[in-house]
Amino acid sequence: MNEWPDGYGRGSQGSEPEGARVMRHVQRPPVPHQQSQGYDDHGSPTPYDSGYNTGQVYGTPSNQQGYGQGQGHDGYGNPPAPPGPPPGPPPYRQPPNWRRRIKIGALVLVVTFVAVTIGTYFWADSKVRREVDLSKVIERPKEGDCTTYLIVGSDSREGMSAEEKKRLRTGSADGKRTDSMMILADCSSGPVMVSLPRDSDVEIPSYKGSDSGKLFPAQGRRTKLNAAYSEDGPELLVRTVEHNTGLRIDHYAEIGFAGFASIVDAIGGVEMDIPEAFKDKKSGADFEAGKQTLDGEQALAFVRTRYALKNSDLDRTKNQQKFLAALASQTATPGTILNPFKLYPTMGAGLDTVIVDKDMSLWDLGQMFFAMKGVTGGDGTSMNMPISGTRGGNLVWDRAKVKDLVEQIQKDQKVTVTE
Repeated sequence: MNEWPDGYGRGSQGSEPEGARVMRHVQRPPVPHQQSQGYDDHGSPTPYDSGYNTGQVYGTPSNQQGYGQGQGHDGYGNPPAPPGPPPGPPPYRQPPNWRRRIKIGALVLVVTFVAVTIGTYFWADSKVRREVDLSKVIERPKEGDCTTYLIVGSDSREGMSAEEKKRLRTGSADGKRTDSMMILADCSSGPVMVSLPRDSDVEIPSYKGSDSGKLFPAQGRRTKLNAAYSEDGPELLVRTVEHNTGLRIDHYAEIGFAGFASIVDAIGGVEMDIPEAFKDKKSGADFEAGKQTLDGEQALAFVRTRYALKNSDLDRTKNQQKFLAALASQTATPGTILNPFKLYPTMGAGLDTVIVDKDMSLWDLGQMFFAMKGVTGGDGTSMNMPISGTRGGNLVWDRAKVKDLVEQIQKDQKVTVTE
């Protein structure tokens, strides 16, 4: 007995093809928002949102959700920002070239220094008063191997107020006279400073008037040295010194009372070692013995004092030499030259009142100060003009010693002549 339904299990005999069967349709419930089903860590089904219909890009951060909504906008009507470049390593920074920076800094300093130096030179050079014309001096001696300066301290009261005249005890005399005179020879064998007492007995030679140009012949007239200055100014003074010494004067420098005191005050005073105490009512000097710093007023009283000294004019010239050498020594220093707070006041105070010859440059003026400084440095010689006696109250020079002294200076030899 065959239990198979008809048509099954009968082999090929009388077999008929099996008709198509209709499969039962199983309708699944719709997934909201086209979410796909996934599984969590416990195997339970979880919805998975592909984000295709919402325009969400798979794997984009949450703050980019909705990118591509509508017509590619961010939901606020603004176009989306383009994606930035992918993060990478920070850009390479070249280390600073310190050698190059140092070179540039040094170059800037050098250029600044040169510019300031040049500016200072022209500023100072414009303030120098070149008023003495040595070309008017006639019958001049031959040139020597040393550079010679005639340095004059005058009692000029130019530019001084009545109060300053009273304070500095200069008086109010008209005109000006030479209060001190000295020859400074800048030699390679050592600087030489020779003071010329103003009471020196000298002959006034023939000369050409500095203003008139008229020739005044020699009359054999003898007088005090400072009378030559009073008679026809610096040119006749140079002519008289050259005639009575035989030494050619290359440059002339003169400073008055006011300028002298101002320079001393500008550098903060000058330190002096005064061997003996002295007072002088006329000059206002009142000094104790020992080291002390003199201001402008005290310095002027120191170099002008003569009546309180034993040998009057000769001792005064020695004091003048000591002071000028000390002034130069304390002025021509790096502390003054390289310090603008000292250099400019000093130059401003001194250059306005310094009168020099027309051929004297600022360089020559600086060389003069350094030569004065060398006198106190042990390399130079400081002395008075050798004196042999007096004539009518005037000091007479020792002609033989003067001749030897001048010859040694002309030939740049070490000075061996004594007072």
